[in-house]
Amino acid sequence: MIRVLIADDQALIRAGLRGILAAEPDIDVVAEAADGADAVARARGERPDVVLMDVRMPHVDGIEATRRLRADAALDGVHVLILTTFETEQHVAEALRAGADGFLGKGAQPDDLIRAVRVLADGGSVLSPAATRGLVDTLRRTAEPVHDAARAHRLLADLTARELEVLRHVATGASNEEIATLLAIAPLTVKTHVNRAMTKVGAHDRAQLVVLAYEAGILPVQ
Repeated sequence: MIRVLIADDQALIRAGLRGILAAEPDIDVVAEAADGADAVARARGERPDVVLMDVRMPHVDGIEATRRLRADAALDGVHVLILTTFETEQHVAEALRAGADGFLGKGAQPDDLIRAVRVLADGGSVLSPAATRGLVDTLRRTAEPVHDAARAHRLLADLTARELEVLRHVATGASNEEIATLLAIAPLTVKTHVNRAMTKVGAHDRAQLVVLAYEAGILPVQ
């Protein structure tokens, strides 16, 4: 059973999230919190597998609460999914630096939320297309050195021509639907290519594909 803590200052949002997750037989919402400080306290008491963390909350926001969770060695097994209306580049970068495992917009479909909770509970990470775009923009502007370009090229060498083409579009932050339109193929076909590419290179999510593209020097230039 996946244990989930919901942290959001709006009671209506918490109730909606609880309703979506409680309908799943493998998910149990064990606690709720209305601010970041309470979220950290409840996480220490309940030891959830996943915390759904809003960004904008009173007293202690979701980013700071995520930092506090990551600073507590006793909570190493707790995974944080930032769930917010504001998928801005700044929030994405701050959330990732704070140690969040995923970033999902509140406009996501219920199935996307459920999948994200399961992926995080299994040790993976999730970024929405909008959040991925934020990561792309951050990578473009940072002048950090590429540490293992040779390894990145070796991994990409295993991809087919079509998988590499799809990867180039993923690296722009494009969604499956947008890539499907660009390549004149079905969204399900795009999803298949993305999943195969992730399996071949050992990536858990699209964000890791973007980083790999950056390391290999194929990140689109603007």
